[in-house]
Amino acid sequence: MPRRSSSGVGSSFQQFQRQARTLLSNLRKEIRTKEAELQRLKQDESRLGVVAGRAAGAGRLARSARGSRAGGRINWRAVLEQLPKQFKASDVRGVRGLKDKRPSEIFAAVTRWIEAGMVKRKSRGIYERAN
Repeated sequence: MPRRSSSGVGSSFQQFQRQARTLLSNLRKEIRTKEAELQRLKQDESRLGVVAGRAAGAGRLARSARGSRAGGRINWRAVLEQLPKQFKASDVRGVRGLKDKRPSEIFAAVTRWIEAGMVKRKSRGIYERAN
């Protein structure tokens, strides 16, 4: 049989468990309250969206559907025209709209330029427009 202290309170571990159960119960109640409030706010948003003349959540969906490709395709010839006569790959990344492009995409474009005769490789990492 488990030992009980003379005060009848139980072990410190049992007290800790009791406190944890109480905290967990309070936390669950608070979560339910917040979820109910969030649901109410979503309903309010939906109603206001209808009044404003758009379907509820349409703005969110449109933004998420566009993703990171919001600007569409890159015109790599126009990018090449914006570069100085001699340039590095880091110069290509400095062109507006290319900051977040993967290095593989930038080097693929440089390779296409080289194969098309639009660019010549001067040395490792340095390229020159063939204009």
